[in-house]
Amino acid sequence: MSRKKLLQSRPKGAALALMLIALVMSFVMGVGLLRLGLQSRVYGARTSADIAARCAADAAMTKAVFEMNEKLKVQPWDDSVLPQATDKTLLNCDEIFSYTVTGDVNSGYIIESIGKSGQAERRASSTLRLQTPFEYAVFALQSIYMENGTVVDWYNYDADDRNLQIGTNSTEPGSIIIKSGATVNGDVVVGVGGNPDVVIDAAWATITGRTYAATGNYEFPPVIVPEQLQQSTSQGAIKNIKKDMTITCSGKYDEINLGNGEVITINGQVTLYITGDIIIKNSARIEVVDANTNPDAYLILYLGGNVEVKYNGAINNLTEEAKKIKIYGLDGCQSIHLKNSTTFYGTIYAPNANVTFDNSADAFGSVAAKVFEQKNSAAFHYDASLRDASADDGGLCFVVEQWQEE
Repeated sequence: MSRKKLLQSRPKGAALALMLIALVMSFVMGVGLLRLGLQSRVYGARTSADIAARCAADAAMTKAVFEMNEKLKVQPWDDSVLPQATDKTLLNCDEIFSYTVTGDVNSGYIIESIGKSGQAERRASSTLRLQTPFEYAVFALQSIYMENGTVVDWYNYDADDRNLQIGTNSTEPGSIIIKSGATVNGDVVVGVGGNPDVVIDAAWATITGRTYAATGNYEFPPVIVPEQLQQSTSQGAIKNIKKDMTITCSGKYDEINLGNGEVITINGQVTLYITGDIIIKNSARIEVVDANTNPDAYLILYLGGNVEVKYNGAINNLTEEAKKIKIYGLDGCQSIHLKNSTTFYGTIYAPNANVTFDNSADAFGSVAAKVFEQKNSAAFHYDASLRDASADDGGLCFVVEQWQEE
């Protein structure tokens, strides 16, 4: 059969049927693609709303932690009214958030937050803990220098306690120098992103734990002098007292300058705000009485100036409890220097200061400073119980311990 006859033999309308089939198939495919695009768009919108709601919940959590830390600045601590917010709008967007804080200083605090974006809602919760400035045995913002034969070890720790740590926020080469024969009975921590092999120079020293970089900068909250002491009138300078002096109540003074052999005895719950320097000359001392004399006695020092304890002088703590002497350095405190052969039980928190323990000094407690220097044969013993915070301590901040999202 010829080609012409073959074409003429096809049923009439076959071409039209083929065209209709092609048209229907195109329509079905178009509807499918349109539906797929619509579903993708809806999914994208929902995902975007979920992300925005989660961000709002996280922002609420951050705001709640900030509010809790603002409350810490007001002493004494009062948790009868805790931060909360309901349906607050995030700045420069349409998302809203809410949060509540519940708990108390004994059982701990829980934050529950909600973020909303359109129909999407996300929830988060976290537990807070108080972080003391004495989580480390020694922490320095810039540098630590330990000379030959020095030691950092610890006591008052439990079997399940995390290791002793000394550390710095710095990532600069040689920020931690530990000389020959020195020993750190624990970990050495460097700043975020730092290389321990570069930051730590300890070729001939002993470090019993690990060396590693921190996951976040160690925060130094500002030192806040109690408002009552800030507003009080100074009682002048304590100097040339000639004979022993006993202090039993808190007060504000311009300076303390003790001559050779002069003694100030602390016999009470005493907080002193010294706007200037403290100088303790040879064989002079500031002394907290022992627990048998007064089990409640302690000394808290807020320092506007520097401290120099000269040879055989001392800030002496007869209770031998590090928590019974707390030294807080304000912005103007740039040097705390305890010279040879001193024995010190206490804590030092001085973010702007260089803290130095001279040869053969024996210290028990914890130090947080700008620079820490420990000279030949000096020993520093960390009191691990200082990690247990009280809400009325200075230099505290709330930090998130556990966090979960729904």
